[in-house]
Amino acid sequence: MSAAMSTELNPPARILVVEDDPGMRMLILRVLQANGFAVRGARDGGEMWQAIESTPFDLVILDVMLPGANGLDLCRTLRTRSQVPVIMVSARGEELDRVSGLETGADDYVAKPFGQKELLARVRAVLRRGAPSPASTARREVLTFDGWTLDLRRRELTDPDGAAVELSGAEHDLLTSFLENPQRVIGRDRLLELSRTRLGDVSDRSVDVLVSRLRRKLGSDSESLIRTVRGLGYVFTATVERS
Repeated sequence: MSAAMSTELNPPARILVVEDDPGMRMLILRVLQANGFAVRGARDGGEMWQAIESTPFDLVILDVMLPGANGLDLCRTLRTRSQVPVIMVSARGEELDRVSGLETGADDYVAKPFGQKELLARVRAVLRRGAPSPASTARREVLTFDGWTLDLRRRELTDPDGAAVELSGAEHDLLTSFLENPQRVIGRDRLLELSRTRLGDVSDRSVDVLVSRLRRKLGSDSESLIRTVRGLGYVFTATVERS
């Protein structure tokens, strides 16, 4: 197969980098481009929205401290319009800052300064979460629980009334981890391992924030579906059927 044909069949992931510092923005763009990604830069929220309206992106890297609307507000608004994965970047790396970023709907949070290898690892991890696995694309695999349906191949969640519920990549992987281990207590560190998330140390509230986001998607009965086991972790209480 020719290189040209291979590129057409496997186009590079498109990444939008929203960073107001010209030097940092150029550095991130060069690192990503050198590693095979299609990249575009934006200086602020206005340029971000222009880019998103004209081009579909596979990932947005979003700085927190931006002129005008900050990254947290932009991420919160973006989540009302799209489920594109978002990695927040900030010089503020305290637990409270990471939690604030995750609560807006971000899939990951990277504190500055960061190494090129760390950034690339996190980018690839988030993109993997957003892509169907070879096993799930090989066959139609559906998990059902309490009237809900999760199509693993299509990465689609449907509520008991038949309405589609959008999930971010991290939320989908977390739900899949619960559904594949029903009625078992799972610790936070094990949940991180199972769902392949990269959201900081397991001692912080990253998993709790993700669980909270997933519960909101699952509606009023979510507290009973995903039950907190104090001091141990979480247990998914519903019976799960696979087809």
